[in-house]
Amino acid sequence: MPQGRPGGSGSTILARDPAYTAALPDPRGDASVELRYLDDEGRHMVLSMGPQHPSTHGVLRVVLTLEGETVVHAEPDIGFMHRNWEKQAEYRTYAMNVPFADRNDYLAPFHNERLICEAIERLVGVEVPERARWLRLALCEMERIASHVLWIGTMGLDLGAVTPFLYAWRDREMYYMLVQQLSGGRLFPQFMRIGGLRNDVPDGWVEAALRWLDHMERQAWPEYVDLLFANEFYVRRTRGVGVITPQQAVAWQASGPVLRGCGVARDLRTQDRGVPYDELGFRPVVAEGGDVYARNQVRVQEVRASIRLAREALHRLPDGPVIAKLPRALRPVGEVYHEVESPRGIIGLYLAASGDVMPYRAHWRSPCFVHLQLLPLMARGHLVADMTAIIGSLDIVLCEVDR
Repeated sequence: MPQGRPGGSGSTILARDPAYTAALPDPRGDASVELRYLDDEGRHMVLSMGPQHPSTHGVLRVVLTLEGETVVHAEPDIGFMHRNWEKQAEYRTYAMNVPFADRNDYLAPFHNERLICEAIERLVGVEVPERARWLRLALCEMERIASHVLWIGTMGLDLGAVTPFLYAWRDREMYYMLVQQLSGGRLFPQFMRIGGLRNDVPDGWVEAALRWLDHMERQAWPEYVDLLFANEFYVRRTRGVGVITPQQAVAWQASGPVLRGCGVARDLRTQDRGVPYDELGFRPVVAEGGDVYARNQVRVQEVRASIRLAREALHRLPDGPVIAKLPRALRPVGEVYHEVESPRGIIGLYLAASGDVMPYRAHWRSPCFVHLQLLPLMARGHLVADMTAIIGSLDIVLCEVDR
């Protein structure tokens, strides 16, 4: 358990007096959790929230210091899903690491694959064919839609609304059928390759993808707005909750909807040269307020923006090959850091190459890990019931946090 720290006005450091200590079973089973009070009057106590899945969007434990039902301090406790991705990447060849990257963020595997492929392509100096670049853009934007749709469903569950989650599963299943037709996989497509794509799209796939985009724009998106975002109870549960300022978001290196929900118009897609966003007139989606409501509005409006981007990319799809010629063995020398705007924010990959067929060093930058550091700022002064809304507004994937 973390030792106490000042939790705001009038609070003191956690007392170690045995008279105010009661042992409870630890959810991890490897220690004892203490119910502790901050002062002799017993005004504050420390409570473990999680790591059960339905409450905390994955295997996350949040240690709450409470005064009644008001949060004085919230401390994330991570590491329950640690898989040592970065060290394992150093024992796999560059090509083997591409499908391995899917496991970091299972809701955005195409973005993960694109990030590692483009990083290696920069190291090797490979030119990706135009058709592959446009297909990469379309696949990433379709994936952004599917990721945000699942977030809409889980956000509804957080606030007590079950129906949006059922609608989200309907629309994601339609998307996964397209991914399965394209790659043979669903959750882990393993489709992108260094220098392009594994194969071209099958006959009729582009038309099916355009029909799904039409469905999302004309039927699904209005349903989500009516079911959840136009609901008075949703607005009451999200407005003014979990506020961070633009200065705090920038100082803590926030990105994605968390940053743009503070009114900061920074989106890597405006300067992305790996895929041709610059030819589509892309503009970032921004909201003001820095609260749960603003972060949620960014994602809702990004669904419509991504529908337009994916549709235009599929309409502009040129003819030609989908993969470049590569040497039999990749043995680059040097180092590279590359970033991509994923549905959750900026994902980054640092690779150091020493002339071997495997990376010498690898480091994955997770936006979810960065955003969890903001949780103490967002949670202070709110009720325990607001914690699920605050955590949900971060749209975290714990596999990526723990890597």
